[in-house]
Amino acid sequence: MNAKYILLVEDNPDDVLLTKRAFEKGKFLNPIHVASDGSEAIDFLFAKGEFEDRDASDTPALILLDLKLPKISGFEVLHRVRSNDATKLIPVVILTSSKEEDDIVKGYELGANSYIRKPVNFDSFVDTVRQLGFYWLLINEPVCKH
Repeated sequence: MNAKYILLVEDNPDDVLLTKRAFEKGKFLNPIHVASDGSEAIDFLFAKGEFEDRDASDTPALILLDLKLPKISGFEVLHRVRSNDATKLIPVVILTSSKEEDDIVKGYELGANSYIRKPVNFDSFVDTVRQLGFYWLLINEPVCKH
């Protein structure tokens, strides 16, 4: 990919579409790679399975991570991302509908950079994604890869 791309880990096709539309409305041109479950996200990040030909050193600029995922939970994906030297510094924003205090605490304990509840209203969602993209893709200074 070699562009500042986003890895969106989301199993709900409607939320994928909404997120992509929100980035478009926010005028973000970053490519978005979608993983529809936790297992696919892990395989993509670590160049395994169907992604074994992918350059694993080409890491996303940002991971947007749902928690309630099939196969492997968002918490386990986050744990694996933070446990690997190649991925541990990638910003991870939990983008979920969960309002459970335990989920918020666990997300931060596992190393999430931010925890955002998905707004129900599309205009609010667009604004949230715009602000999220603006901060993580334009303002935040990422660690430079050597």
